[in-house]
Amino acid sequence: MPLKKINTVLAAAFILFILWFGTEFILSPETTAPGFGLPNWPSGDGGGFLIIKGIRDVVLALVLAILLVTGHRRALGWALLVEAFAAYGDMTTVLAHHGSVATALGIHGLTATLMVVNGLLIMRETRKPAAAPAAPTPQPA
Repeated sequence: MPLKKINTVLAAAFILFILWFGTEFILSPETTAPGFGLPNWPSGDGGGFLIIKGIRDVVLALVLAILLVTGHRRALGWALLVEAFAAYGDMTTVLAHHGSVATALGIHGLTATLMVVNGLLIMRETRKPAAAPAAPTPQPA
């Protein structure tokens, strides 16, 4: 299978996963939040922050989707690399708040790392080939 097709399938999978997860946080944060890895439900009116997290995820997915659909593959690679920081941030947040280490590393850390790998593969796929060396001009004898 060509690298471009593999990269496209991986990017589309990330888009669908992030879009699904974000939508779940918007529509039913009380059932989705426990899977995030934090040990406690937010107190007071903190549940609103879960909806904000969902909106963030939907926006991240839409950015990737637009770049994929419009064929801006190099920009897609860069966006995947940058958006991986959100997943690494989620991992760090779960760990810093004494949440599930398995969830932090197994979901957030793995997702972020796979996004980096996919981004780097797309960057490799879209790099410009090195220019061929110029042929030496014959010298008169």
